[in-house]
Amino acid sequence: MNQTVQVAIYVLCLVASAACTWLLLRGYRRSGTRLLLWAGICFFFLSLNSTAVLFDLLIFPQWDFQAWRHAASLMAVGVLMFGLVWESE
Repeated sequence: MNQTVQVAIYVLCLVASAACTWLLLRGYRRSGTRLLLWAGICFFFLSLNSTAVLFDLLIFPQWDFQAWRHAASLMAVGVLMFGLVWESE
């Protein structure tokens, strides 16, 4: 795949995750629904994951950011699962 297409895809993923984070946290601030908070934090960590992908594959290809990518993904899923369980009680 062309390098320009890869950069465009990774940047669009980052922008989409950041937009979801902003919208979810704005919705939480307006309504106070805590599930929006947990989903917003989840998307924040997914934005960090997308940033780590950009750093890992495009900006600093000589360094390995795979552990940071996996940690951000694990935190995103963990926060969302915690929020879902906490709000179901």
